[in-house]
Amino acid sequence: MILPDHEIRKLLAEGILVVEPLRDPEHQVQAAWVDLTLGDEFKVFKHTQEPFIDSRQPKDYTETVRADGRPFTVHPGDFILGITGERIRIPSSLAAYVDGRSSLGRLGVTAHITAGWIDPGFDGKLVLEISNLGKMPVTLYPGMRICKLLLFQLASPAEVPYNLRKDAKYAGQSAVGQSKMYQDEDVRK
Repeated sequence: MILPDHEIRKLLAEGILVVEPLRDPEHQVQAAWVDLTLGDEFKVFKHTQEPFIDSRQPKDYTETVRADGRPFTVHPGDFILGITGERIRIPSSLAAYVDGRSSLGRLGVTAHITAGWIDPGFDGKLVLEISNLGKMPVTLYPGMRICKLLLFQLASPAEVPYNLRKDAKYAGQSAVGQSKMYQDEDVRK
């Protein structure tokens, strides 16, 4: 079951669900989701002579760009990593899903390409996989609403939520980070 606005507000007020800072609750808590904003840190992929990215290697092909409140332009074909302005903490009784906003999609910008599922027990900022599929550059602004967080009630709380898993490689993230796929057991084999 997807939680409606009044249930979301109740969980936020009780501190069971955390979205902080929630700068404008009246506009961010919608009928069945919470709008999240764009942070001011991005990872941009560098041009390299490497023929491919090896998912078993922890090599970083990105450079960090801090917008410091300034606009950030995403050019056609660009793929960048961004981060939400809010830290979220999902209780073990909920799961969540992050999805883009229609207004950005109509400009050709995806706010989150894949991996939108957020496990029970996750605590941290969300790294966004942003791409411009359109034909024109699009300027994004730190603080603008970038994606929506849908919340799902579980039939019962998870026995081992994400924050208690040994392999929770993105737990507590507070900055834009590269892929940690190289840490996955099936990739290391």
